Amino acid sequence: MNIKEEIKNLAQEIGISKIGFTSADDFDYLEKSLRAAVEEGRSSGFEHKNIEERIRPKLSLASAKTIISIAVAYPRHLPQQPQNRGFKRGKISPSSWGVDYHYILQDKMEQLARRIEQLTADFEYKGMVDTGALVDTAVARRAGIGFIGKSGLVISKEFGSYMFLGELITNLEIEPDQPVDYDCGDCNRCVQACPTSCLIGDGTMNARRCLSFQTQDKGMMALEFRKKIKTVIYGCDICQICCPYNKGISNPPIVAIDPELAQPELLPFLELSNGQFKEQFGQLAASWRGKNILQRNAIIALANAHDRSAIPKLLEIIDKKQNPIHMATAIWALSQLVKEPNDDLLDFIEAIQTEHPDVLAEREAFMTIAKNRQV
Repeated sequence: MNIKEEIKNLAQEIGISKIGFTSADDFDYLEKSLRAAVEEGRSSGFEHKNIEERIRPKLSLASAKTIISIAVAYPRHLPQQPQNRGFKRGKISPSSWGVDYHYILQDKMEQLARRIEQLTADFEYKGMVDTGALVDTAVARRAGIGFIGKSGLVISKEFGSYMFLGELITNLEIEPDQPVDYDCGDCNRCVQACPTSCLIGDGTMNARRCLSFQTQDKGMMALEFRKKIKTVIYGCDICQICCPYNKGISNPPIVAIDPELAQPELLPFLELSNGQFKEQFGQLAASWRGKNILQRNAIIALANAHDRSAIPKLLEIIDKKQNPIHMATAIWALSQLVKEPNDDLLDFIEAIQTEHPDVLAEREAFMTIAKNRQV
């Protein structure tokens, strides 16, 4: 058995869903699109900043010869539904159910690397997941994991697009695999289904218009996107739900999934302290942006869920003046939930004292909407 077959067997034992091999040659073809995304303001800002390092593997590992690409499939459906306790619930996208996938992939790649070290002398490697230098999707495509769909996601026949990706840049000399021989064809469903038209149709996107980005960005969420997130407080997988390759896909959970965290109760979520948030949600990938941004999203979700039981909590958020972004978002949420505000509410909103521009803007918008409704 050659080393390639041995590594494949090891990957299977470790719980890696799919593995592929490609050369450590440069990804020169990516440079133009990567630079254009930055220059045109279409990148999220979360990406590795050095474009040279993104397209040249040898800048990460000087001895690089082969990149081992791995995929770990994750589920698209909750194994069980949360209890019904009377609260409206938000949604966290499937990529953030259970333990943060960065930890899962890093652990599996380290296991694989340690096992490879037992097979060959002088093994050198550099592991990467998501936030590393290389473009995971480009590596996976060239290594035969799947093709890059019009959604920008890697898609395989076996697991659809529900795969976490990572890679080991190594000094091994291994025969490369070939890209898969299937693709999107004429299908354009994800491009048409995207509620913000962020997908360009060639596998690239305006990342700043993606609802997943919007749920992670700081500050106020632009008015254009608030209703479009519906009750999702982290992520977006609309382009995955409509993809024909995902039809019938039922990947098993990698780790235990708590449905109470995957679909958290929105009003109790707003009550969480920093410590409680870290204790309950700290292991989720969604927690990386912190409590405040997700609570902002939960306020929006309550409005989108038409949850009038949230009105007292929204008034409390405004009255306490602890977080201006939460205050401003709560004023907007009230404008959605209270169609005919009484004089007490109008006086309360009008009397808000602040110099914060977002709070002022939402206060003025609330009063304008209220006056227009009275005409």
